[in-house]
Amino acid sequence: MTDSLGWRIKFGVVAPSTNTSVQPEYDDMRPRGVTNHFSRIMIPDDPVRSDEDFLALMHNIRGATEQAIDAVMTCAPGYGVVLGMSAWRHVLGWRRGAEQLHRRMEQRAGVSVRLRISHAVLEALKRYGSSIRRISVITPYMPVGDAMVRKFFEDNGYSIVALKGLKCASPMLIAHETPNTLQAAIREVDGADVEAIVQVGTNLACAAVAASAERWLDKPVIAINTATYWYALRQNGIVDRIEGFGSLLADH
Repeated sequence: MTDSLGWRIKFGVVAPSTNTSVQPEYDDMRPRGVTNHFSRIMIPDDPVRSDEDFLALMHNIRGATEQAIDAVMTCAPGYGVVLGMSAWRHVLGWRRGAEQLHRRMEQRAGVSVRLRISHAVLEALKRYGSSIRRISVITPYMPVGDAMVRKFFEDNGYSIVALKGLKCASPMLIAHETPNTLQAAIREVDGADVEAIVQVGTNLACAAVAASAERWLDKPVIAINTATYWYALRQNGIVDRIEGFGSLLADH
């Protein structure tokens, strides 16, 4: 359902309450006539110093997501819900878990729900050609989360050349990682045999950094927020080419 400002489409977006990057990045990418409507998954900003802390964070997110979906659906978004978080895909266990979550969330919302990694990133990689199989990945996670990311991509036919986990100290502090830190991480995981670089973790403000990195590396560098917003637009027939966020939004 559209309205006077979102006359093309209204997106409902669900993200953790600690996330301060996905909303401004989505709004920066928003074409005229498209509006973004956020609902927050209420979680504490507990320290994340170990794998056990990371798994506790996933548990907190899981427990509060359905209520956030209920809240955003009251504005009658035209596309349903975009989950503004990478980690949901990992918490239920690989591909089967993501499919179960997808079905449950769509039943809850009554409309289309898009899961970040399992839809957007894989589709984004495909846009650069089926020959891309060797990738590197950057995450904000602890090793247990990195292992889940690695398994996801490997299960989908990709070889992980290098993976850099930033081990961010809390969910809110993920957004405090600077462009210099992200640039250094991109350079660290790059190599002659790396065909594309993917950043996951929606609270890492990497959209502009990834766009810049594509120019110096001359290869795809896919930021998670860019990939998801691109996918939501294209799935709804909105093909505007948007500059400043890399080749995915500008050329595909």
